[in-house]
Amino acid sequence: MIRYFYSILFCFFLYLPGLQAQTRNTRTGTPAKVQYGTASFYADKFIGKQTANGDIFSQDKMTAAHNTLPLGTWIRVTNLRNKKAVVVRINDRLHPKNPRLVDLSKSAARKLGYTGQGLTRVKVEVLGRKQPSEQIVKQ
Repeated sequence: MIRYFYSILFCFFLYLPGLQAQTRNTRTGTPAKVQYGTASFYADKFIGKQTANGDIFSQDKMTAAHNTLPLGTWIRVTNLRNKKAVVVRINDRLHPKNPRLVDLSKSAARKLGYTGQGLTRVKVEVLGRKQPSEQIVKQ
């Protein structure tokens, strides 16, 4: 019986890495420039609360929560189902046990077209710490 338990546990740990998005470059340990994973959007209960960088959260701003990218980083998030994209600034962190890659404000999720589903598969591209030009935002 104990042998059966250990074999199941072993298989679980083999399967576990495939469940999470790759968020770090495996050679350098730095955040990857392009990441794939699942996006969700903030619940309304966070409206008016302070984010990790000190901003007051609003569903109307184009912001996001991410666990490995530095606060203040600008990213382009592309919905892989419909190819719609938005540019947002990271101003918050997800709960450490949350398996999602990014959590967007409702206005960003609405532009990506997944508020009805709640979750979607996304591609996240790191744009940098400086606010992107209008041309990059429109791409």
